[in-house]
Amino acid sequence: MTETRPRSRKSPYPLWFFIPAAIIYGVLFLVPTVSSLWFSLTRWDLSTAEFIGLENFQQFFSEPFLVKGLVNTLIYAVTTSGLKTVCGLLLAVLLTSNIFARGFLRTLVFFPVLVSTIGIGITFTVMMHPTRGIINVTLETLGIPGPGWLTNPALALFSVALVDVWKGVGLATLIFIAGLAAISPDYYEAARIDGATRLQQFFRITLPLVRPATVIVVTLSLIGGLRSFDLIWAMTRGGPGFSSDVIASVIYKQYQAGFYGLSTAGNVILFALIAVIILPFTLWFNRREVEE
Repeated sequence: MTETRPRSRKSPYPLWFFIPAAIIYGVLFLVPTVSSLWFSLTRWDLSTAEFIGLENFQQFFSEPFLVKGLVNTLIYAVTTSGLKTVCGLLLAVLLTSNIFARGFLRTLVFFPVLVSTIGIGITFTVMMHPTRGIINVTLETLGIPGPGWLTNPALALFSVALVDVWKGVGLATLIFIAGLAAISPDYYEAARIDGATRLQQFFRITLPLVRPATVIVVTLSLIGGLRSFDLIWAMTRGGPGFSSDVIASVIYKQYQAGFYGLSTAGNVILFALIAVIILPFTLWFNRREVEE
């Protein structure tokens, strides 16, 4: 008997069909990536470039305010990702239950996603003014002294993070709603027959079966948090001092100051940071999903 080997599936599309996509991918991604790697090793301006090796990276990690931006980036990404995941899941569970005006509430939760980030940043900057902002004025009416949301170095980064969560939780909620809709009602019916409480149903059925949606939300939120710039720049410009600076705002400031090589090295570090965090997380989840 001859051993038969499974034939590899042949693509239904000819090779030339992929050439336009490959060209676009190369021009818009590969070429800029390779160019950034090269320019991060140089001292360059708009006309000349001098190769200096790893000096830009050494300077980046030797400057305290640049390292502060790196640490703030990690804190900001973890904070916003965690809050969006938890709040998005809880809102999705609420908005898939039989509540009054469910459709209107879904629209209301998703609406901030559609609003301009700069517009939201300017609006909340006014609302968080330490003396005239509506938030502190309301707190003073209740007899509670309002803090300096954006002027206190200990609060500025977290204040912007809360605004980011308010703006982005609608997308997380939408993804979780789609994940919850894919769960068969038979699981909950069987659990109710067995006497499971709502809390037990949530931890034993909802959480395990909504895991794919959770991974999507965490991944998108982490990438967005690591790359965040526009909201932070609109609200604090990295201040007060360097307390709310992140890598993206540091890169922008270095470009403004004319340190093009140093700022390009910051871009490479940001790219590597995203890859180091996201790729292992995605591979780990895919491996667990296959094993289960």
